[in-house]
Amino acid sequence: MSTTTFEAINKFNVTYAACIDEDTLEAWPEFFTNDCFYKVTTIENHQKKLPAGLIYADSKGMLQDRISSLREANIYERQRYRHILGMPLIEEETDTAIRAETAFLVSRVMRGGKMDLFATGKYVDELQRDGDRLLLRKRVVVCDSISIDTLLAIPL
Repeated sequence: MSTTTFEAINKFNVTYAACIDEDTLEAWPEFFTNDCFYKVTTIENHQKKLPAGLIYADSKGMLQDRISSLREANIYERQRYRHILGMPLIEEETDTAIRAETAFLVSRVMRGGKMDLFATGKYVDELQRDGDRLLLRKRVVVCDSISIDTLLAIPL
């Protein structure tokens, strides 16, 4: 693992989280390859290798549709997230790809000001190098709790 790779993943994750936290969700799909995979699941389901997810998408188009529906069709109480990220653990690195895990903590702030610890867990990632930038080929968001708030509208 090179320091440059470590720094690149850190920068990628911070930029990814800021996109969500600052409600610029239309840019969120641009962190992914066209044939990407994104899933939010629980630790129990992840350990059992169960395929279903609380959020599930297998293409960038599905991610774009999710954001469109959040903006235009879904009805949910307005809220914001704030991510706190751990350092990435780089598991494997080649010239074209990186496998890494990064711990996260997300607080949720409701429109009225109520704030909760919403989710903790880890990102299990397969990143692809695209020139001098990274893209997610696969991100599985593994939440530590087996009980997830049904108000999971915004991606983690």
